[in-house]
Amino acid sequence: MTLKQQLTEDMKTAMRGGEKHRLGVIRLMLAAIKQREVDERIELDDVQVLATLEKMLKQRRDSVSQFDAAHREDLSAIERAEMVVIETYLPAKLNEAEIDALITAAIGETGASSARDMGKVVAAVKEKAAGRADMAVVSGKIKARLAG
Repeated sequence: MTLKQQLTEDMKTAMRGGEKHRLGVIRLMLAAIKQREVDERIELDDVQVLATLEKMLKQRRDSVSQFDAAHREDLSAIERAEMVVIETYLPAKLNEAEIDALITAAIGETGASSARDMGKVVAAVKEKAAGRADMAVVSGKIKARLAG
């Protein structure tokens, strides 16, 4: 079952179970997926659906930080609740050791030796860690490793 099919089935289950909050978030996810399919005139596969969900999660993280800065805990709580639902559809996150192992392997595969080779290493790691690691954190680790 694809991720899109899983979302559709979960939407039906949420409707039957009267889970209004979960239903609303799932509908938001399906709408974002459908919007991207219409805009790009393609059928999204699981990797592209995961990228869309990651983008939604990042938007909510940004909103939470802005709401917290404005002392709007009510709105921040809503965004956090949506993040919890979205995260249930994402693969498990990699821990620090797994990320370090991926970086070491990518440096070995690409033969990177300086900061100039950072793009190659980031691309190699991104391919293997798709949706399972915050690429901003990974990029920082790669930069530190290649610089020193």
